Order: sequence, then structure tokens, then C-alpha cells
Amino acid sequence: MNTICSVTVDLDGTLLDTIPDLAAAANAMMRELGRPEYPLETVATFVGRGIPKLVARCLPDLDEAAVEAAQAIFRRHYAIENGRRSTIFPGVLEGLQAMRDAGLHLAVITNKAAAFTEPLLVASGLAPWFEFAVSGDSLAHKKPHPAQLLHACERMGTLPGENLHIGDSHHDAAAARAAGCPVFIVPYGYNEGEDVQGIDCDAIVASLAEAARRVTGQRS
Repeated sequence: MNTICSVTVDLDGTLLDTIPDLAAAANAMMRELGRPEYPLETVATFVGRGIPKLVARCLPDLDEAAVEAAQAIFRRHYAIENGRRSTIFPGVLEGLQAMRDAGLHLAVITNKAAAFTEPLLVASGLAPWFEFAVSGDSLAHKKPHPAQLLHACERMGTLPGENLHIGDSHHDAAAARAAGCPVFIVPYGYNEGEDVQGIDCDAIVASLAEAARRVTGQRS
């Protein structure tokens, strides 16, 4: 692995546990549609590929047009719930501090829409740690396409091989591989129930704190 000059980090499932917010919005949608609510643990299994897939999994008996209409209901409720119950994963703040102390550029790469990304980063207190965020609708393509990572590298002035991407899913790994970035995966996030052990990555790290130790140790 090259000397790391910048780090891009996934948001949901890597920096923040956002399942409680997503579940609250999903169940508000279900109530509005006159349907029974889901336990939080069930909604957690629906998370991993964005709002359209989450809503479709909540409403498997509806056709595409009805699911699209339900997405608007979900988004309205999620705008209210976003950031209210989300919590920062253990090791995140320690890891970000160590990376900042090492002089690394930091940015967020997420498939979440920008309308939800910025408010969530502000509500969680994470916004000041990052130079910018590239959201799912910031560009024409999103993960697993490499466009977001390449765009972030260009903005930070680093080569893809000098940018470590940290995420929680095969989408993160695929985007990083396609962009030419090294990639670490955390095991506690939202990988649609799949075991992260099978993901093509450079390391599986228990936390961002461990990721920082590996990178800063390399730089010292």
C-alpha cells in the first residue's frame, strides 16, 4: 500500500448507526399507508442499497409505481427523523482525531442523497471533521461506480493510490478497487447480512481507530 495522504469514509454503517432513524421513518410511512410496523431488527435487514430498495423491501407486494409513490412518503418522514437517533460508532472519533493529527485529508463518500447527508453530519457533530461530502446524487454515478472516489481524490489533490477508503460493504470495496484506492472494511455495518470476510479488501478493521493506527504507523 502506498503512503496514505487522504482518507474517504462511508457514512451509514461506518461512521454512524443510522438504523434507528431509518426504522422510525419506515414505520411512519407504514402507519400512513395503514400497514403494520416492522421491528427495528427487521428494518435493519432492509438497509444497504439506498432508500428505493429499503422502501421496496418494506412493501414487497406493491408494483414499481406504488413503491415510487411510497418513497416520497418515506423521504418526507426521514427528513424529520434524520439524525434524531443516530449514534457514532465506537472508535470513530478517536480514529478521525488520529488521522487529522497525521495531516490526512478527510472526506465522506455516501450513496445517501445530499439533502440528508449534510443535515446528518451536522446533527451528529461529525461535519467539522471532514473537508466535504460526496453524496449519492452529487454526481451521475454512485458506489459501486468509482466516480465519487475519483472526484474526491481530485478535490483533495491526492492520487487514488494514496487515498484509503473505509466502508462497510462490498459496494465500498468495489468502488475503491475500480478507482485504484486501497480499502479497509469494518465488520459492524450494513452489508445486507453478508459476512464481510468474503469481501475483496486490504484489511478488515474493528474500528476507525484501528484503521488510523495502521495508517499513521505506516507514516511514522
